Amino acid sequence: MAVVGLGIDVVDVERAEAMMVARRRRALERLLTSEELGYLERMRYPARHLAVRLAAKEAVYKALQSLPESRGIGWREIEVRRGEHGKPSIQLHGLAERCLSAMAGARIHISLTHSDRSAVAVALVEI
Repeated sequence: MAVVGLGIDVVDVERAEAMMVARRRRALERLLTSEELGYLERMRYPARHLAVRLAAKEAVYKALQSLPESRGIGWREIEVRRGEHGKPSIQLHGLAERCLSAMAGARIHISLTHSDRSAVAVALVEI
């Protein structure tokens, strides 16, 4: 295994909540996939889950910056998913997927955490 990229990000839950109130659906639709929006709608405290998804997307974007052509990756091209036991994973789309697949065998690992006040994500790209 060789580390190709590493990214970390922190988002304040209060900031995510303000975004949900001020811009609601329009802003969220520019940042999240329809699956991510559906997940947020089912959560009791959606701002926490929005904050951790925004942190994850930014961490993955930072980790991918060592790959050619990655500067143009958009928010919705990085999707945060949950496995059956809650383990997070990343599904890439569009340019993000093409950048990663150009490096044979490359994989993304993600770790997420959140509290009432902040959300943190760490992403690692390895081959």
